[in-house]
Amino acid sequence: MNNFFIKRQTEFTVQLIALSLILFSTHSYLCYHFASEILFFFPLWHIYVFNIVLILTIFTLVNYRDSSAKNELFNLFILGMVLKMGLTLVFLLPWLLSNPQQQGFDLANFFIPYFVFLTFEVYSVTKLLQKKNSIKKVEKQGQ
Repeated sequence: MNNFFIKRQTEFTVQLIALSLILFSTHSYLCYHFASEILFFFPLWHIYVFNIVLILTIFTLVNYRDSSAKNELFNLFILGMVLKMGLTLVFLLPWLLSNPQQQGFDLANFFIPYFVFLTFEVYSVTKLLQKKNSIKKVEKQGQ
């Protein structure tokens, strides 16, 4: 394995776990104090595991592809985003088919962490792509 791959993957995983713990703790606290009487369709831990697994998978694929000196990382990332959207629909399908009574609460319960994780993922992959582009520019100037 490439040392750059392992270093970036470790940094990303630690950041993702820290973000997940902070977000999950805050989300649990808010649900406990302000929505304790509401029965949500999905438990919080299901939502967080779903998001963490998808984000870690997409970043790992992009990072691996980058460390193996392959091009077209952006296309891989966009493909991962499209697959993530499809899997999100599959994840939410039981809720959608159950004729939910409290749509707003369940939607917010899922999509607020989803968009926070999505922002983190896009920021991390963009940072990875920018580093790759800046290295290419330096190499071209040196030639």
